[in-house]
Amino acid sequence: MQKSMYIIPDTTLILDRRPREYPLIFRDLPANEKPREKLLAYGPEALSIAELTALLLVTGTTREDVLEMSTRLVREYGEKSVFAGRDPEKLSKELDVPIVKACAIVAVGELGRRLYEHSESGFKTIRNAKDAYEYLVDMRNLPKEHLRGLYLNSHNRIIADEVISIGTVNANVIHAREVFRPAIERNAVAVILAHNHPSGESTPSLEDITITKQLVQAGKILGIRVLDHVIITKDAFMSVSADY
Repeated sequence: MQKSMYIIPDTTLILDRRPREYPLIFRDLPANEKPREKLLAYGPEALSIAELTALLLVTGTTREDVLEMSTRLVREYGEKSVFAGRDPEKLSKELDVPIVKACAIVAVGELGRRLYEHSESGFKTIRNAKDAYEYLVDMRNLPKEHLRGLYLNSHNRIIADEVISIGTVNANVIHAREVFRPAIERNAVAVILAHNHPSGESTPSLEDITITKQLVQAGKILGIRVLDHVIITKDAFMSVSADY
């Protein structure tokens, strides 16, 4: 389903590849299948997101080797959202990784954002629910519900992409303060919310609709428009009307 184009009015009242699975443990992999060796032989483009993440993490833990860890993180958190976090302690708890590895993930994510934002062409423009669905491709196969916020400037370009919360396969608690904090910090004029339904059901629940109405009203007080709330499944999406 494709919703009509998002329109952000000019107003002075605005505040400022599916991850590869590793059945073998790391030490049993052939040398040419290990991330560092692949990088040296074929270049970074030959590595998956999980393999690149494994190079960043360097080592695993006593419970899982580095490739098992990186593959799990990308699979459960999403290829984009794994590097969207800004709070190492929160990330460490949610991802179940040592704090030093969570700090490395946050640092790389921040470095990427800063370099990305130096180029005007780097900003992704989101004009409707279909654009949001295509941008959030990594949410389609997540095993748990994730709530994401895409924060936009006045030209409908993404200036921040945040994981707001992670729930269970059938519930997700949304707090207005967590939704709008990144918008205030980044001077966003609008936000598009999105969360996945692992069940495959794209129809918004009564709770989805109620929460969207509440957040729209909260956004009006702050001068930050909630343009949409997009429900994402593996093969479809549905736009929860934000015109309340």
